[in-house]
Amino acid sequence: MTREGAPAPAAARRGRPIGRFLAHGVWATTVVGVEHVPAEGPVILAANHIGLLDGPLLYGVSPRPAHLLVKQAAFRGPVGALLRWSGQIPVDAEGGGRAALALGLEVLRRGDVLGIFPEGHRGRGDAGALRGGAVWLALTSGAPVVPVAILGTRRTGRGAGSLPRPRARLVVEMGEPVVVARAPGRSGREALDDGTRAVADALRATVARAVARTGITLPDDAAVPARAPRRANP
Repeated sequence: MTREGAPAPAAARRGRPIGRFLAHGVWATTVVGVEHVPAEGPVILAANHIGLLDGPLLYGVSPRPAHLLVKQAAFRGPVGALLRWSGQIPVDAEGGGRAALALGLEVLRRGDVLGIFPEGHRGRGDAGALRGGAVWLALTSGAPVVPVAILGTRRTGRGAGSLPRPRARLVVEMGEPVVVARAPGRSGREALDDGTRAVADALRATVARAVARTGITLPDDAAVPARAPRRANP
């Protein structure tokens, strides 16, 4: 990726074999609902976030090449080189993430797929509180938001940076797209709040459905310190 713009579409394609190998070779991942991802045009994949493997897993199982927003701290050493090579976008959370949102908007405006974890950090993954960046991108670009539930990447009692054992059962379930738009008479802030509630409801429903269908529950412990929810600064 260069500073002049978003990573090229080819970058998102070339790392996909690695992601698929992790999802289906190292771990046993079941993927449900890929038909909900439109075959063309801009799409936002908005996933819950419970473990370190969530990003590589989402990248590997997405039915279309995707650029993911990844915390800037991960862009170090060999892992950082791999992230850049595969077209991922660093997020400087302390700076409000504005630069990452601008690059993500470029990805969407050219009709590609952007992955984002709107909870903002690894936790229980219950979509209890979402930041507004994903919805701002949807409102600005017109891209639908596909809620994505990820289960099994962290179990109760394990740290947020741990990995599941090899061949562990993982699940990625994609729900029906959510289209957000600014309704007549609503301010920009009200539209953002409305959209965030709609996406949060859809993500919670997708997670609950995946848990009920598979029996894989969300972590229920204090392995990840609680953080106060913050609004995104688009």
